[in-house]
Amino acid sequence: MNLLLRMLYVFILSFFRERLPADAMISRLRLRTLPNDLDVNLHMNNGRYLTICDLNRVDLFIRSGLARVMLRRKWMPIIAEHTMTYKKPLKLFERFEVSLAVTHWDEKYFYMTHTFMAGDRVVAIGTSKGVIKSRQGVVDPLTVMQAVEASRGVVGTAA
Repeated sequence: MNLLLRMLYVFILSFFRERLPADAMISRLRLRTLPNDLDVNLHMNNGRYLTICDLNRVDLFIRSGLARVMLRRKWMPIIAEHTMTYKKPLKLFERFEVSLAVTHWDEKYFYMTHTFMAGDRVVAIGTSKGVIKSRQGVVDPLTVMQAVEASRGVVGTAA
């Protein structure tokens, strides 16, 4: 149930936060480790980190305007690959910040870095690559970024 509540929290929060510019897409969320995030070792389960990364993407999609574009065009985001390196455990009720930065893209994929911080220490860091799919197949990232900019009324292309 907490995942549904967290998703709802991020969804609502994202509508009230500052919009993200296309040239600096970085999402930051401040959260706390909850009881059902824990595994048998009483620290955050490794799978939960990936779920939190999904929340970061939801925030980024809404705040960048990509969510609106995807809904209108019936596009779907898909993560093709994700890696995570765990450095320190997150314990019960520990506060942490997770950031997602879209670092670059090529002709097919968007590349992202995810960083989990507790205070000034890196807890986990990961990378992922994802695509936007339409019914016809993968939409190239330049087309996606141009659609986002057009929805904002921005002239030109993102790079």
